[in-house]
Amino acid sequence: MITLVLTYRNRELRLVKNCLDSLAKQTVQSFEVILVDYGSDTFFRRGIIQLVQNYSFVELVSCSVHGQLWNKSRAINIALKQTKHPYFLIGDVDMLYRQDFFECLESIKSEEKAIYFQVGFLNKEESFHEKTFKDYKINHLSSIEATGITLYPTTLLKSINGYDEFYHGWGAEDTDVHIRFKNARYEVEFYDKEILLLHQWHSKHYRSNKSKAPFHLTLEKINHSYSQLVIKMAKIKANANLPWGLITNESDSLKLNELPDFNMTIEPVDVQIKSFIAQFSDCKDKLISVEIKDVSLANKIKQTCKKILGKKYKIYLTMNDVNDRLLEEIVFNYRTQLYFYSFDRQNRIITLKIQF
Repeated sequence: MITLVLTYRNRELRLVKNCLDSLAKQTVQSFEVILVDYGSDTFFRRGIIQLVQNYSFVELVSCSVHGQLWNKSRAINIALKQTKHPYFLIGDVDMLYRQDFFECLESIKSEEKAIYFQVGFLNKEESFHEKTFKDYKINHLSSIEATGITLYPTTLLKSINGYDEFYHGWGAEDTDVHIRFKNARYEVEFYDKEILLLHQWHSKHYRSNKSKAPFHLTLEKINHSYSQLVIKMAKIKANANLPWGLITNESDSLKLNELPDFNMTIEPVDVQIKSFIAQFSDCKDKLISVEIKDVSLANKIKQTCKKILGKKYKIYLTMNDVNDRLLEEIVFNYRTQLYFYSFDRQNRIITLKIQF
C-alpha cells in the first residue's frame, strides 16, 4: 500500500475536486490519501470538509494553525508520522493523476530508492476544460530540478526525520529531502519515461497588501541558501533539536484566546523590538500578546532632527523590517510554539500572540 499525502491551504476547491476525481478513477486502488488542511480560513476549511466526504479513500487531517506561516514540511510530516504503509508519496492537490498512475507505481517502486516524476503543466485555458488525461495539451514539462512529486520508502524517509520543518513559505523543502537522501547514500531516480501527472494552472498565492496573513518577502531566498548549506555540511537528519510532525488541534489553538500573561503595545523602535525578542527565552509557559503600531511621519521627522542636532533620538524601523525580524525569530527558534500572527499593512499594525 501507498500513502499519498496532499497538503492544503485556501486553494480553489475546483482544483482539489479535479484532483480527487482523477484519483477515484485509478485502475488500482492500492493507496490511501491523507489530506492535511494546514490552517485554512473558515470558508475554505468548511469547503474542504464537505468536499472530501464524497471520497471514501481520503482521510482529512485538520491542523489548526490559522495565522501561522505556511509550512508544507510540517504538514507532510504530520501524515508521515501517521502512516503505517511501506511507501509514502508526496502529491499535490493541483495535480491530475493519469488513470494508471498507481498501477505504474506498483511496478517501479523500490525499497532502496526514491523516485520523483516529470510533470506536464497546463496553461490557464486548458486547465478549465474537462478532458480525458491523454487529450490535454501540455504547455511545458518540468525539469530534473523540479523535485516535488516523489515516492519514498517510508522507513527511509523516517530514518532522516522526514521533511525539514525549518522551511516556511514556499520553496526548497523538496530539494532538501533529495539532498539528504543522497547524503545518506540512498538513490534518487528521476522518472521521465512518460507523463503520469498534469499540473492544473492556478493563480499564485503570494501576499497582497490587503492580506493580513504572515508573509516574509525574502524567506524563499533564505530557504535556498539554507538548502545549499545542507549540501556543504553533508547533512542527513533534519529536525535534530525540535520535535517534528506535531499536529495542532482546535482545542490547542483556543489557548491563544485565553487572557495573556503579558499584554503590551510597543512602537517599531529598534531597541524596543530587540528587547522584546530577547525576552522570548525567559517566557516559558507564558502567553504573550503584543501589538506593534507604526508612528506618524511627524514623529519620524522629529527624531531625524534630533539626530542632526546631536541630541538623543530613537531609531525607527520600517514595519516591513519589524515583520521580518519577528518572523525570522519564530522560524529559527520558536516554530513549534502556538502562535497567531497578523500584519495589517494598510494600517501598519502587527499583532502577535505566542504561547511559550
